[in-house]
Amino acid sequence: MKLPAHHWPEFQPGWVWLCGAGPGDAGLLTLHALNGLSQADVVVHDALVGPEILAMAPQAELIHAGKRGGKPSAKQTDISLKLVELAREGKRVLRLKGGDPFVFGRGGEEGAALKAAGVPMRIIPGISAGIGGLAYAGIPVTHRDVNQSVTFITGHDQTAETPQTLDWQAISKASEVLVIYMGMKHIGQIAGALLAAGRPAGEPVAVVTDATLPSQRVLETTLGALEADIAAAGMTPPAIICIGRVVEKRAVLNWLGT
Repeated sequence: MKLPAHHWPEFQPGWVWLCGAGPGDAGLLTLHALNGLSQADVVVHDALVGPEILAMAPQAELIHAGKRGGKPSAKQTDISLKLVELAREGKRVLRLKGGDPFVFGRGGEEGAALKAAGVPMRIIPGISAGIGGLAYAGIPVTHRDVNQSVTFITGHDQTAETPQTLDWQAISKASEVLVIYMGMKHIGQIAGALLAAGRPAGEPVAVVTDATLPSQRVLETTLGALEADIAAAGMTPPAIICIGRVVEKRAVLNWLGT
């Protein structure tokens, strides 16, 4: 694909570009991401990067380095070492991560490993699923009639358990809207913690799976019924969960009709 006129950066041998691929829809790639795909010798990609996006780098070797809960996954240390190894071989290495590499994407860890190894890098942000994915579901993460704050939360920590360092009481009181990544496995615990912290059982919640893709599904429910309704609907990860009254805006903004 020919890029529009611009001084596009040249992908130099021995460099690693840490790049966000967006939430799924290939049309949500940035032009810098597309430029990287067109020049890369190797694309080291996550499980959430779809075939339509990978097909934009026909000249490149594709290396799967995805991590999915409950399935055999590459270790983060091994991924970082692989990036260093490929760069030292003189390859143009595109590390392609779903969403944005710095939003629960561990791009900071990979960038630090590259820096420690003396490997030059470029960082290319991407559209995060917690914003773009919800927009495709007709949910604005902020609306001036509803909220003046939004909090992004990961549903698990380094141990794959619900984060123990989070102050659910403080989060519940401080933020009108909560957006939870990777929360399906522990949604019962998360919902219970928020209810115990004072969030109302009737608070609107939306669960979006396969966000921005043709297979996108949206479940509208409440915090009190969240765990049971997810199970009844048979919804599975990957998912973004939005808690707060902005979910009600879907009644007007559900442009896809999902």
